[in-house]
Amino acid sequence: MRVVVGLSGGVDSSVAAWLLQQEGHEVIGLFMRNWVDDSVTIDNACPWVDDANDALLVAQHLGIPFQVIDLSEAYKERIVEHMFAEYAAGRTPNPDVLCNREIKFDLFRSAAMQLGADAVATGHYCRKKTTTLGQHRLLAGRDGNKDQSYFLCQIDQDQLGDALFPVGELEKPEVRRIARESGLPTADKKDSQGLCFVGKVKLPEFLQQQLSVEHGPIIEVPAHAVKTGAHAWSPLSFDLEEVREVGTHPGAHFFTIGQRKGLHLGGRKEPMFVIGKDMSRNALFVGESDKHPGLMRKGLSMSPGDVHWLRPDLAPAFGEPMRVLARFRYRQPLQLATLVLGDDGHVSTLEFDEPQSGIASGQFAAWHDLLTGEEVLGSGVIA
Repeated sequence: MRVVVGLSGGVDSSVAAWLLQQEGHEVIGLFMRNWVDDSVTIDNACPWVDDANDALLVAQHLGIPFQVIDLSEAYKERIVEHMFAEYAAGRTPNPDVLCNREIKFDLFRSAAMQLGADAVATGHYCRKKTTTLGQHRLLAGRDGNKDQSYFLCQIDQDQLGDALFPVGELEKPEVRRIARESGLPTADKKDSQGLCFVGKVKLPEFLQQQLSVEHGPIIEVPAHAVKTGAHAWSPLSFDLEEVREVGTHPGAHFFTIGQRKGLHLGGRKEPMFVIGKDMSRNALFVGESDKHPGLMRKGLSMSPGDVHWLRPDLAPAFGEPMRVLARFRYRQPLQLATLVLGDDGHVSTLEFDEPQSGIASGQFAAWHDLLTGEEVLGSGVIA
């Protein structure tokens, strides 16, 4: 087959290209230039040039064609502007999930098909299998520490159909070994950290490029002040007479539920965590300990239009409970839960067997098959 590989300049996509070449495929390397913004003044904000050069070195080493495709305008419109709007509204988006849905498996895939590709490959640690009836299954990667299937929870059957994940059957140390033995220039390159498009920049620094600093109160809620049976956070879920202001913050939109860094509140036995936000007052509510009752939730809701099925053939009827294994953040262990789909006018719900800590609106909840937990069945935006 002719396979276009998304060469990112990292070791995983480099080994993916090498493996495909060893299998006898015609391989083409394509680098995505996703983020270009001269208004960002932070030093070393986007090392995309270095990554593109590394990708070029890999392509030269393998003797394969190589191109750079500029997707920065679409990325800014579909990912970055959406991200700023979500943070400004007090929600916590996941740009990596959106990048896969909107860029890598949409625009990048279209560009690959224009090059006559039979398939598109990436360096994701996940696997794909196809049933005898032609249904494509997205499975977790063999390396449990590197499994990235969560980040692909929003792609669909068509996008998955022509996708290849060559390193999905491998563990990271083996990928490194293959890279060294085959002489790939990226063999010892460190894995990228931070946002997929900003590189070395930390999220608060990046957000301050467009979201203004607006100081507001930090209000501590003692554990005993949380009312019994409070299932959804609001100022009504605890005794207002028991709370007290303990500090200030630069803006509630810079924080997410479950966050502990950046609060600068010391003098306590255990760390403080954000347990709630009141955007109308620009107030943060915090509690001591990651076991604080105000941080725990029994479940979450999703608007019907924000529920997506990667396996629509397995979706239950509206109102019919479905037992699943689910997570709402990357690397979180899968949790037993019950999914109930709502139709127009009714929200969909995901209720966990055990209360969960740090559920944040705007993030994605993904659910897997109950039997093994290997297959991603669907996902939804947490409302």
